[in-house]
Amino acid sequence: MRLLGVRVRLNAPDHEVLVILDEDSGERSLPIVIGPHEAVAIATVQAGMPMPRPGTHDLLVACVDAAGSKIRQVEITELREGTFVAEVVLENGARVDSRASDAIAVALRARVEVWCADAVLDDAAVVLDVDEDDREHVHLAGTLADEEADARVAEFREFLDTIDPEDFSDQDGAES
Repeated sequence: MRLLGVRVRLNAPDHEVLVILDEDSGERSLPIVIGPHEAVAIATVQAGMPMPRPGTHDLLVACVDAAGSKIRQVEITELREGTFVAEVVLENGARVDSRASDAIAVALRARVEVWCADAVLDDAAVVLDVDEDDREHVHLAGTLADEEADARVAEFREFLDTIDPEDFSDQDGAES
């Protein structure tokens, strides 16, 4: 799976935040509702924004490295009662239970593949109405020219400056 991007669905009741994964060889995409903190953790790496201090996902990758291991891949293994279940797979074969959003954030930092079980794709994947120019533009995000990368970082920073945490809370004020 490839990371297509992080999107805010404004027409949803609570302005849902989605991370969208795209099949490597196919036309299906997997939208996963995630929290705002995880969205920022994913989008900052995708935008190439350096962070002044390590975040939680950076810490996990650093701890695995310091322990003499490596992260081999992450896998979205099942859809259980509407929740995506994932695992971080270490080079020794050990599997660590994870939320899908955290697993994706870790995969980006460790620069490893995100895999998704066929059963999950069969149950939850959609075909997005996106033309090939849009897909290519998104997939080349990791190889953008410096000027274009700087523009995307500036655009993302502007988004972060204008976002309000209440945009992601339910009617009772609790975060989703």
